[in-house]
Amino acid sequence: MDQQEAEFVDRMGLVMERFGGTRTMGRVYAWLMICDPVHQSLTDLAAQLDVSKTAISTVARQLEGTGMIERVPTSSREHRYQVAGGGWAHVMGVQLAGVRSSLEALDFGLSVVGESRLEQRARLEETREFFAFVERDAGEFLQRWQDYREKSVQEDQSGK
Repeated sequence: MDQQEAEFVDRMGLVMERFGGTRTMGRVYAWLMICDPVHQSLTDLAAQLDVSKTAISTVARQLEGTGMIERVPTSSREHRYQVAGGGWAHVMGVQLAGVRSSLEALDFGLSVVGESRLEQRARLEETREFFAFVERDAGEFLQRWQDYREKSVQEDQSGK
């Protein structure tokens, strides 16, 4: 890995931290986006990123679970990974499920405070309204992204 690649990998580590992941998670994902060959073993990843193979294995399972990377079939027992298409959109979809859970919790909170506790109810209603807006808007956003991506791929395939 050259100096600029290392800087990119480290920057993506910080990006992933801002999204609630770990720095190592971001570094693994970043390296898999730019490495050659496009799939890497746990041993390769550990050596390139100077991280223990155990830590890489844990992070790889987490990234695979979120749909950001995928395991590549091999003839050996060695696990190899590559970036999965649509990973970020999948992560956003998972986050939307959390928004839906928030709405259910807030609905319950509204039933708990009843009609007479106006100040508490107002806070709950504003928060619920925010999460309802996010759910609606993010769902529309993901659909627009999917439509955009499909159109972009079709244009690339037709040479436009």
